[in-house]
Amino acid sequence: MSASIKDVAAAAGVSVGTVSNVLNRPDKVSPATVARVHATIEDLGFVRNDAARQLRAGQSRSVGLIVLDSANPFFAEVARGAEERAEAEGLAVLLGNSGQDGSRESAYLDLFREQRVRGVLLTPSDLAASVIAHPGIPLVLVDGEAPDGSVPSVAVDDVEGGYLAARHLLDRGRHRIAFVGGPLAVRQVIDRLEGARRALAEVPDAQLEIVEKPTLTVLAGREVGEEFARRAPEDRPDAAFCANDLLAVGVLQGSAILGAIRVPADLAIVGYDDIDFAQSTVVPLSSVRQPAREIGATAIELLLESLDNPAKTPRRVRFRPELVIRASTGG
Repeated sequence: MSASIKDVAAAAGVSVGTVSNVLNRPDKVSPATVARVHATIEDLGFVRNDAARQLRAGQSRSVGLIVLDSANPFFAEVARGAEERAEAEGLAVLLGNSGQDGSRESAYLDLFREQRVRGVLLTPSDLAASVIAHPGIPLVLVDGEAPDGSVPSVAVDDVEGGYLAARHLLDRGRHRIAFVGGPLAVRQVIDRLEGARRALAEVPDAQLEIVEKPTLTVLAGREVGEEFARRAPEDRPDAAFCANDLLAVGVLQGSAILGAIRVPADLAIVGYDDIDFAQSTVVPLSSVRQPAREIGATAIELLLESLDNPAKTPRRVRFRPELVIRASTGG
């Protein structure tokens, strides 16, 4: 059995209150006593019960972060940015992966509320349900916005990002463009598609094919690429705008498997997020870049602002996307 705070007090020859002060308010205790108590703690292997202490205090030093897909490098970078900013404030980030499942997201929100986290950074699978069902948790929306502006948020203008991607393909002389994404219920996917539609509306003879997949993964993209390769050349798109880089990598792989499609000669491809791997593929991918790490850090800052002044009007931060042109579109 591990040592208790009473064991530490007895072995150090001090009161339980003194041990508590050493752990939480060392400025109230003489340096000699602090040194003696810490030496006793090390000798006994005492581990303080932060969970119990946090419950008594009514809050913890933790922040929850719920993302749609923790395997996606974009969200890994968001988490890294949040962790770095939180660490500077003496906070830790607890990560939850909803897998785009509303019930899993709700379960994580309940868990984080039970843990008395300071707040939650949330990429919602269902915005309305997330905000309405858990009004008691300080929230910051990440990679999404509340339509009424009632919740602090940090996001990228995905409509503009979709426009940049499709306009670039059109400017490259591609007129049969496939949008590869899904599920179309995901807000980011819908906005990127909307931007692509706006770009195609500017070119009278441009055609848009929507290919919806249940997941935003490399495997899903590979299935699309293989399906393109099986079509007759005149029935294929001459460009693909993918809702994220994982899909784009899959389309690139699937198109090449049967040897029927050359990138970019036969099929130009643009991804989204500009993950590190995008520039390392056999044909480096053009992509719409999001400042993922800055998004995570900004989300922590917005949460701290909200905690310091709950009455303050929620702030919304929206970054502008950037098109990075590489070989997959002839760059």
